[in-house]
Amino acid sequence: MADPKKTPKAEDGDDLHAEGIKIYDYAVERDAHNRERYAEDIRFARLGEQWPEAIRQQREREGRPCLTLNRMAAFIRQVVNDARQNKPAIKFHAVGDGADEWTAKVQDGLVRNIEYSSNADVAYDTAIDNAVSGNVGYFRITTDYAADDVFDQDIRIERIANSLSVVPDAYCFDADSANWNDAFVTEDYSKDAFKEKWPKADIASFEGDRRGDMAAGWMTDDGLVRVAEWWKRREVPATIVKLSNDMVVPAEKMDDEEFVALLQAQGVTEVARRETRTMKVTQHLMNGCEILETNEWAGKYIPIVPVYGDEVIIDGRRHLFSMIHAAKDAQRMSNYWRTMSTELVALAPKAPWVGPVGFAASDPRWATANTENHQSLEYDGDIPPQRQPFAGPPAGALQEALNASDDMKSIMGLYDASLGAQGNEVSGRAILARQREGDTSTFNFTDNLSRGIRHAGRIMADLIPKVYTVARVIRTIQEDGTNRDVKVNQPTEPLPEEVQAQQEEMVGITRIYDLTVGKYDVTCESGPSYNTKRQEAAMQMTEFMRAVPGAGQVMGDLLAQNLDWPGADKIAERLKLLLPPQAQGENPQLMQAQQQMQQMQQALQQLQGQLADQAKDKELDVAKLKIDAYKAESERLKLTAPAFGPAEIQALVMQTLQQALSSPDITPGGQQQAMPQPGQMDPAQAAMQQQMQPQPGPEQQQQPMQPPPDMGQPM
Repeated sequence: MADPKKTPKAEDGDDLHAEGIKIYDYAVERDAHNRERYAEDIRFARLGEQWPEAIRQQREREGRPCLTLNRMAAFIRQVVNDARQNKPAIKFHAVGDGADEWTAKVQDGLVRNIEYSSNADVAYDTAIDNAVSGNVGYFRITTDYAADDVFDQDIRIERIANSLSVVPDAYCFDADSANWNDAFVTEDYSKDAFKEKWPKADIASFEGDRRGDMAAGWMTDDGLVRVAEWWKRREVPATIVKLSNDMVVPAEKMDDEEFVALLQAQGVTEVARRETRTMKVTQHLMNGCEILETNEWAGKYIPIVPVYGDEVIIDGRRHLFSMIHAAKDAQRMSNYWRTMSTELVALAPKAPWVGPVGFAASDPRWATANTENHQSLEYDGDIPPQRQPFAGPPAGALQEALNASDDMKSIMGLYDASLGAQGNEVSGRAILARQREGDTSTFNFTDNLSRGIRHAGRIMADLIPKVYTVARVIRTIQEDGTNRDVKVNQPTEPLPEEVQAQQEEMVGITRIYDLTVGKYDVTCESGPSYNTKRQEAAMQMTEFMRAVPGAGQVMGDLLAQNLDWPGADKIAERLKLLLPPQAQGENPQLMQAQQQMQQMQQALQQLQGQLADQAKDKELDVAKLKIDAYKAESERLKLTAPAFGPAEIQALVMQTLQQALSSPDITPGGQQQAMPQPGQMDPAQAAMQQQMQPQPGPEQQQQPMQPPPDMGQPM
């Protein structure tokens, strides 16, 4: 139990214990007829105690058989196993106060994980079995730590094997326990186990001469001590807060610093407060003498869920019946007539001999002639003894046994087709129709299980905001059985389904799946399990494709997805690639526009390539012109070489080489030189023109010639 406070409160003393004993005794008295009927039906259907005790003892004294051909178990299994195959599923739906559909889907997966981790199917199956066999079944919701070394808590679903250990509210006639104000769950302990669990309890109150201090019925004849969980639900005052985003939260929520910080980050402020009333549930552990523990429960419902059988309310009392209750007399008659016919057939070889008076004295073997096989029998007389002939199987007894069998079927509404026996039906549709008749006649039991599971979902919807309060990673189970870890109460990536549904709206957006806020409604969908639905879908798709052959071209991948043999998923992926665009959910006009855009892009790329080729050709032409210019300049230098000295020729050659090496067309990475404008000479021509000027005087010839500023040094 969550955060138990094991020390009873001061005001919980003798007055509280006396109140609990009084409520318990009255509830047991009000439910006594149902409890007696439950025990009788369970013993009759499950233990096979179907003969009245007085008749059974008389027949045993006479050495006569008491056959029990129990057919009740087969009828019970038919209904219970049908409920197992069609397990109801809990679904959450957003209502308001910050709830949203995607957080509801997270809660769906969380509840499936709770059911899986706590073996909830065992709890559900036990409850429906007890309801069909007896008249009522129960299971319960608890909370416990997720592991021994953590503080996080999880919700659990546990079974209640013995329905008689639950004492329901004496005044509530609802179809579920939503409005229960009191309930008890009892358990018997040995004295040693009781002392070990509650070492500080007053054990002297039920030992020795002081046993009279204990209330009646709280200690069994074999010395077991009864301990009861008293679930008490009362109305208490509360305060609620309205926020600026129209959310309504309890006032205690505003004491949470993390929650307040989150509101401030979102710009949400408090708008108003008001006083209201809410329900508070407390668990008191008590025995016949005192209150042992007091634990506060986080939810507002008593976490005990009933699954009722057939119900009748009359004279202010609720009467509950099992499925087999009205068929018990037919079962007894079947047992009696089958026993009688068996007994008569078994006595056929023991038919008596008829003869003159005293004929048996002639041979002592006549005394055992009707029970043993003798080789010979002697008789002294004219007419030998005659054995009475066997009249054959008793047709009347056998017919009555058949009538009793038909009575059982008609009373419970389960005929041969529902039990798997072959009947006059030939077509599959007719057989299914007969089977559906049996499902309809017993649907009230499976529907009551759905009501119980729906109320369990309502209890968990109330508990989840109070148990899963911190940022943590929870495991969720999808409908197809796959697992997924989801971060809750903290920023995280959105679910793949949410991204797929909202597309570009979720790009770059983080999500907060806050389990502590919002109101959620609960529904219970009853139907086949996911695997069963997939198998049925594959069968129906196959039949549809036979009726409409052309449908195979657009639904072959869906059929492959629902098949169970290996490789079906890969085949489905390949078949999906062969679907036409319309079947893949694509818009043909949009695809045509995209293709046109691709063609335009390809044409644009081709034009860009052609322009690049033209630019490259132009660069080659420019480079060729430069080379031709250099060649022409070189030829002219050859012709004018006699007019220059060695130094001048060397300077001109070096300048020409530097210009050639610095050209981008010759040297990689070089800077591109601008072409000379019309009327403008390049540096080589300028240097040549300078050399063509008149020669200086003799006094000037003695001075060394200075190279132009842009020429290199002499070699």
